[in-house]
Formats: sequence, structure tokens, C-alpha cells
Amino acid sequence: MILETNTKAPDFEGIDQDKQTIKLSDYLGKKVVLYFYPKDNTPGCNAEACNLRDNYNDFIEKGFEVIGVSPDSDKTHLKFKEKHELPFNLIADTEKKIMEAYGVWGEKKLYGRVYMGVIRTTFIIDEKGIIETVFKKVKTKEHSEQIFKELDI
Repeated sequence: MILETNTKAPDFEGIDQDKQTIKLSDYLGKKVVLYFYPKDNTPGCNAEACNLRDNYNDFIEKGFEVIGVSPDSDKTHLKFKEKHELPFNLIADTEKKIMEAYGVWGEKKLYGRVYMGVIRTTFIIDEKGIIETVFKKVKTKEHSEQIFKELDI
């Protein structure tokens, strides 16, 4: 079950595209846009990442850090980040521990087929580590605008 607002965001530790360890607790005191996406270099994921990239300076100016999480490897993330010139970190959650903690690894349906996968979701986490907003219906091509409008910033 996907975590809801006003819930403490589970702390996590993961490896980014540069093989550096990232912990959510490292970001206490900052707001975080934590977005979960299915796969590097796929149309929807490219659109979402590039939209966040294009608005990254606005996020930084508003006191946010952006972090992406998918089940891809750190090597795949590095290529994805370089190809699309992404200014934020991507965490390789190959064992799906972070996704399971946030409730975004689950059953999906496509053309009548049922399978397990990443449920595209974004969490806005406040400076104290509390989930402020959850986006369950992400508009990949205009996700930044969706976030800014919802948060009224």
C-alpha cells in the first residue's frame, strides 16, 4: 500500500549512479521530491526526468532536492543521467527495498496481463522527513508544473 500524507517517510540507504551512498536522512532540513519510476530510457520515464531537469533550478530556488528511484542498476542510471544531462541523483533500487518501504512496488495490469512493477509515484517530503504530498497520477510531461500547482509555489 502506497504511503499517505502526514506519515514519516521511511529512511533509506541506496547507491546512486556514481556508486555513492545516499540516505534520506542526509536531506533533513531540505524538502525532497522523491520520485519513483519504472525504467531508464523509456518514453514516459524520459519525459518525466527531462521535465524535472528543465525545472530543476526552480526546485532548488524553492528549497527542494530531487531524487529519482528505479530498479535499474547504477550503471544504467549513469548512462541515463549522462544522456539526458540530469542534474539530480538516481538511486539504484535493484532489490526493491526502498520501493517496498514506500509501497510503490506492486501489482500492475497492462492489456489484461498482471505483473509486478513500479507504480509511478512521487512523494514530497518536508524538512522534518514527513510526507507532505503524494502524487499517484503523475503527468510525466508536466510533472514539475503538477507539483508546483499542488503545492501552490
